Amino acid sequence: MIGTMIEKIDYYLPDQVLSNTDLEKIFPEWDSSKIEKKVGIVRRHIASDNESALDMGVKAAEIVLKDYNRADIDFLIFCTQSPEYFLPSGACIIQDKLNLRKNIGAFDINLGCSGFVYMLSLADSLIKNSQAEKILLIASETYTKQINSTDKSNRTIFGDASSAIIISRSDKNKIFNYIYGTDGSGFNKLIVKKGGFACLENYDYEESEQPDEFLYMNGHDIFNFTIDVIPGLVTDCLNKNNLNLDDIDMYIFHQANKYILDFLRKKIKIPKDKFYVNLEHTGNTVSSTIPIALKQCLDKNLIKQGDKVMIVGFGVGLSWAANIIEI
Repeated sequence: MIGTMIEKIDYYLPDQVLSNTDLEKIFPEWDSSKIEKKVGIVRRHIASDNESALDMGVKAAEIVLKDYNRADIDFLIFCTQSPEYFLPSGACIIQDKLNLRKNIGAFDINLGCSGFVYMLSLADSLIKNSQAEKILLIASETYTKQINSTDKSNRTIFGDASSAIIISRSDKNKIFNYIYGTDGSGFNKLIVKKGGFACLENYDYEESEQPDEFLYMNGHDIFNFTIDVIPGLVTDCLNKNNLNLDDIDMYIFHQANKYILDFLRKKIKIPKDKFYVNLEHTGNTVSSTIPIALKQCLDKNLIKQGDKVMIVGFGVGLSWAANIIEI
């Protein structure tokens, strides 16, 4: 049997930091302590003006490839919604920047908050179908570049980051069965209307104070979607893998904001010590929230070899996915 496992994982955070105190100076009516209480975030890292998602992705990859034979990498997948170009694929550029072999596959996927789980499933399938043996996954976002400077709500939530993960063939399967979900009717709940080739008059958009070239999020509807869908997603994932809630050693959800995470944990009845929350110093980093949390749990010895971890992604799309991995 061909199995798969997470071999290495790491991440990169930009040097520039935006704290709640900084936001309070920009928005005097916005109290820094209230920001922390509402969303659970104290500071977030912000990419510099000359630092792109691709640049950050390369930096994360260089960290994970340190002391690693990069000639072993035989596939590359890059997940971002902050692409360098419409074309070519960012993964092709990254292959060259990392000096990886030329006889490898490389492509991008455009997914946000559920992106890591989907990307992992693609790597899992490629390996189990004998198309690759060691796959480099890179997730990187610079959502802050798409947020209007006057948008105090989204500026409090999102931060920039990148992560890199090596998925390898294994004699024991450590990546289990997936559950996926999509509801494209909610595409306009989290969106940047301009920037692509859409004919805007052909679509129904919600009213927004933000110009069309900036990120818009309907936080109320995103919250309702999350509490409606995610508890069932967790149950379905457990059932598909013939496991119970207590069989999981750690739950790592997409780090949307503290209010949503607290609500979901209580609704699903997950013990607090099995539910990792880390967005205090990073904010919502979109597709990198889960891999960053995984790395931190490993570094803090909160999870160990043999433990089972459920990962749950949800958000923009609307899109969601869950899986269970064994450390």
